[in-house]
Amino acid sequence: MGSVTLYLDVDGVICPFGPVGRSEWGSQWRRANAGLLQVAYAQELVDGLNGLAGAPHVRCIWLTSWEDMAAEFLCPAIGLSGGRWPCLTADGGNTGEGWWKLSALQADLEQSNPERIVWIDDQLRFEREAQQWARFLGARILLVSPDPRHGISPAELDSVSSFLRPPLF
Repeated sequence: MGSVTLYLDVDGVICPFGPVGRSEWGSQWRRANAGLLQVAYAQELVDGLNGLAGAPHVRCIWLTSWEDMAAEFLCPAIGLSGGRWPCLTADGGNTGEGWWKLSALQADLEQSNPERIVWIDDQLRFEREAQQWARFLGARILLVSPDPRHGISPAELDSVSSFLRPPLF
């Protein structure tokens, strides 16, 4: 079975900016104190991510400006089982050129070489260099760039779930 690495951002992905009313998941946004600030999240999304992360062939990695604080503060606050996921940092592999997240991800891939890659970050839609690099990888990578006001939608999580399924050959 091939390995898949899931790189995950926080702000605008798990925790949307300025959420109001009902979430796209059909429930009210939940609020939690994540140590340094209040965050909003959809419990259904957290449950879905926990399910995906539990697959034995999936390696989850934080790729967020929260860095280690995602595991330390966010996970216990919202019930996400990512407290032991590794975290890529701005100084990990960054040459000072381009987007630090792309540099850190590329450095990690040189070490881990997974069969497939999922990268979820609301900023991806604006990062041309990352998009061009992903086109080079073709079907090996899935980029998901949620609307930062809503975070990951049910359809986007379904897309990730489908991509993460082991091939049937």
